Amino acid sequence: MTGPRRLPGRIPTVVTFLELKSRPSAIPPPQPKGKIALLRAVNAPAHFYRYLYDAIGRDYHWVDRKKLNDAQLAALLREEAIELYVLYVDGCPAGMAELDFHDAAVAQLAYFGLMPEYLGRRLGFFFLYHTAMNAWAKPISKLLVNTCTLDHQRALPLYQRLGFAPYSREERYIELP
Repeated sequence: MTGPRRLPGRIPTVVTFLELKSRPSAIPPPQPKGKIALLRAVNAPAHFYRYLYDAIGRDYHWVDRKKLNDAQLAALLREEAIELYVLYVDGCPAGMAELDFHDAAVAQLAYFGLMPEYLGRRLGFFFLYHTAMNAWAKPISKLLVNTCTLDHQRALPLYQRLGFAPYSREERYIELP
């Protein structure tokens, strides 16, 4: 007997939806070693966004933004409701966080991750904490994020460590482009 047939271009996953209903109560994490900067990339060029998105999301099957052409992606990045933050370590891009404020009362952490070479360097909690604080600088009632079984194995525990609580789960397929 065999399991469910996997179609080419479809990867099964379980998505966990989480919410943070108040500003993080965690003690601010210490500054990581090295020269660290967290900068908002205003009107980032599509090619720079694609570099971050591909380098960070390649191993986790990030595909949604790959379905947009350059003009569509550039238009999205120009929207006032979208904020892109880039973590730099010693002058190099080390991570990205995309906040979506299309619903003024509820922020969505649309994308969050680190470059592979910066994993395991105690940057994730620092970056997530400051990303959440940037979201809560606006008058929101909650911050949402979702993660799936294809993401890094420490993603869900990291979100929960900051105070995110799961509110739903669902099985889905990732459709590869």
